[in-house]
Amino acid sequence: MAKKALQKFKDDQAQGATRGFLEDLFDDYYRQRYKVYRMNLVRGIFFGFGSVVGGTLMIALLLWLLTFTNDIPFIGEFSQKVQNSIEAGKSKPVNQQ
Repeated sequence: MAKKALQKFKDDQAQGATRGFLEDLFDDYYRQRYKVYRMNLVRGIFFGFGSVVGGTLMIALLLWLLTFTNDIPFIGEFSQKVQNSIEAGKSKPVNQQ
């Protein structure tokens, strides 16, 4: 019983020390709100840019792979329709207002 109480005391002390350390880090870091806002802004810009570039590359890769499927039944027909719609979109003039 004494061992159990001693172990519980040690665990509570370790948890309290960890919690205190994390609170100190949190308070110290968030005092400078300008740095937090600047870091989040930069992070958001890079996340948005990476998402756009990654999405563009994935779509380009998918369309490139579809060009190899023209001879496969069912998939080739779909691939040909996609290619035709892309070509039709390229040939349309842009409406200028």
